[in-house]
Amino acid sequence: MTANAVEGEIFDLLVVGAGPTGLACAIEAQKEGLRAVLVDKGCVCNSLFHYPAHMTFFTTPELLEIGGIPFPSPNTKPTRNEALQYYRLVAAYYRLDVRQYQRVERVTGADGAFTVHTVDRFGRPGAIQTRKLALSTGYYDLPNLTGIPGESLSKVHHYYVDPHPYFEMDVVVIGGKNSAAIAALELWRSGARVTLVYRGPEIPPHVKYWIKPDIENRIKNGEIKAYFDSNVVEITPDSVVVESPEGREILHNDFVFAMTGYHPDFSFLEALGVRFEGPDRLPVCNAETLESNVPGIYLAGVIVAGSRTNEIFIENGRFHGRQIAKALASK
Repeated sequence: MTANAVEGEIFDLLVVGAGPTGLACAIEAQKEGLRAVLVDKGCVCNSLFHYPAHMTFFTTPELLEIGGIPFPSPNTKPTRNEALQYYRLVAAYYRLDVRQYQRVERVTGADGAFTVHTVDRFGRPGAIQTRKLALSTGYYDLPNLTGIPGESLSKVHHYYVDPHPYFEMDVVVIGGKNSAAIAALELWRSGARVTLVYRGPEIPPHVKYWIKPDIENRIKNGEIKAYFDSNVVEITPDSVVVESPEGREILHNDFVFAMTGYHPDFSFLEALGVRFEGPDRLPVCNAETLESNVPGIYLAGVIVAGSRTNEIFIENGRFHGRQIAKALASK
């Protein structure tokens, strides 16, 4: 995996985003005899790297495979660390050209002659020439902000990674879906005093089947306190204010995890000229080729679903690379 552009070289396909779907796009392009390069503002599988350290996938190893490479795992459901190792090995096997820690600032040119302008982590500019673009930027980097006063305090986090720093701390978890339930359980098991605040009436039925009874039992036993049909309306350095059916309550608090979901980088897509339709902001693209309304720019992974981020995962997004490569080969 290289990091530097060579003056005058032109790629057939540049993939923005080196997650599992982005890697699959580059692999499938290479299989068609095309020269591909990937650019990511972080590391390989950057979003996956920022998942909770002890996360277990809901799916099986076979459904996470890319490039026809088996995913060996002793577990029925693989872990985050196993997946990271697998995708590293796949990238190495195919000798993918991945430019890590390179942020795409803008794109100039047009179909057949794009220039992708990048900046590295030291602010140094770069430029890569490519005939086609595939955008596989995911959605995990942009949290859905709540707008709650105090949300910008350093005690508020939109990502949960590890429970250890919160031992013997008063922690509020905002949300009631999978990520919130998992964070609440791990924090409680690591010695935090956990309060869950959720706007819904109960833990939703679609929460993972092995998580839902666990969190419900912890709440029933009083081990995790829960406010349903409730909202955090203010966050201060030492407290949170909760509005519940019983009225307003001020809770002592050390940390807040706002597990309120994430969204794609719509502004980046808009800057490239990609159009959106409907309330879910579905990007305009050909369902068969995944080419957007901008000639030469293709979409892959979760961004195809706009704000409906619960429709596309690694399991189905990994096939987008084949669709794009087939379309490019036909041209």
